[in-house]
Amino acid sequence: MNDKNILLNISLHLLYNFYFYNMFKATVNAKSFEIQSLDAGFLVNGKNVEWDIVKVTDDYFHILYNNKSYRAELVKTDRESKTFTVKINGRTYPVSLKDKFDLLLEKMGMTNVGASKVNVVKAPMPGLIVDLKIQAGDTVKQGDALLILEAMKMENILKSPGEGIVKSIKVKKGDSVEKGQMLVEF
Repeated sequence: MNDKNILLNISLHLLYNFYFYNMFKATVNAKSFEIQSLDAGFLVNGKNVEWDIVKVTDDYFHILYNNKSYRAELVKTDRESKTFTVKINGRTYPVSLKDKFDLLLEKMGMTNVGASKVNVVKAPMPGLIVDLKIQAGDTVKQGDALLILEAMKMENILKSPGEGIVKSIKVKKGDSVEKGQMLVEF
């Protein structure tokens, strides 16, 4: 393994051991690595990688690998998007991670699940539409009220899961709806 790959793998190790568990794929500078956890370390692209790593502070680490010393720093962390910036001995690397659930969604063709663009809102349960809070052409943001669905004698405000422009409303006030029925299209 060359020095560049060593440094990239160290950054993966930092993030893997200190921020996420069960990571299976990481991308550093557009190069992807498959990661498999072991009891005494882990495999990167099928090769056993062993080194000594010490957490100095929350964002600083000291690493020994093949009798060489490395300083590592987590410069930027976005746990929600699973993206990081790692500095190893003064060089900065962007890192993005995918856990087993991200990979499963990707395999199922659902790679934009975390995106803020909405395509449709469906009824989460059977009920009666008691009020509409939007019209076709309205721009909505995540959390904006779309409509009120009465179910089991309770009024439930259905909110937008992301941003979008209302293309059409598939129901009207007083309609009975079934679970999974399309209510709003963006």
